[in-house]
Amino acid sequence: MNNIILPSQLKYLQSFQSENDPLIIKLEEFAKNNNVPILSKDSAKFLEILISMAAPKRVLELGTAIAYSSIRIARNLKKKSILHTIEKSSDNIKLAKENILKAGLNDKIVIMEGNAFDIMPGLKKKYDFIFLDADKNDYKQLFDYCLILLKKNGIIFVDNLLWKGFTASQKVPAEYKTSTKYIREFNQLFTSQKTLNSTIIPIGDGIGLGVKS
Repeated sequence: MNNIILPSQLKYLQSFQSENDPLIIKLEEFAKNNNVPILSKDSAKFLEILISMAAPKRVLELGTAIAYSSIRIARNLKKKSILHTIEKSSDNIKLAKENILKAGLNDKIVIMEGNAFDIMPGLKKKYDFIFLDADKNDYKQLFDYCLILLKKNGIIFVDNLLWKGFTASQKVPAEYKTSTKYIREFNQLFTSQKTLNSTIIPIGDGIGLGVKS
């Protein structure tokens, strides 16, 4: 039997999503008020649990934005672990640095400033965990680099694979048709990748989760 999350069940589950960290609350409010895309609360919590379980030594994040997920990842890393995060927007980089400083995580997070397509080919050491949350039209190409940089048995975590529900919809608003096309194509690639044991999980906006074989 297929699992169906009813509105009442979703409301019940969301009742457990209370947040008492002042910085995280502030970042969520800023993102909402300024239309900055960040992970949903349930996706962020799932990511934190995965990081805690996998205990990666090296993590790569594609798309820093205001460092919301960067901070949540870094707080769950072991003492000698490190997060490298790539961001091309100078405005985002400024905000991210301020937020990382407020979180006291300068020693755990390294921002790589620039375009991922320029930075990733120059990275020599591989990663235990990669989080992909960049421009949707770049997903397919960035995924190729991710597979190269991901260690054997490494984990890749990809956000927005349900894309506001449009990937499963026959009617897509005009402004989302191109991005939906890109995500649909990526989903086919992601789930059929022979070197990856992968799936798409209906958490938040759709999480792609894969382990490299």
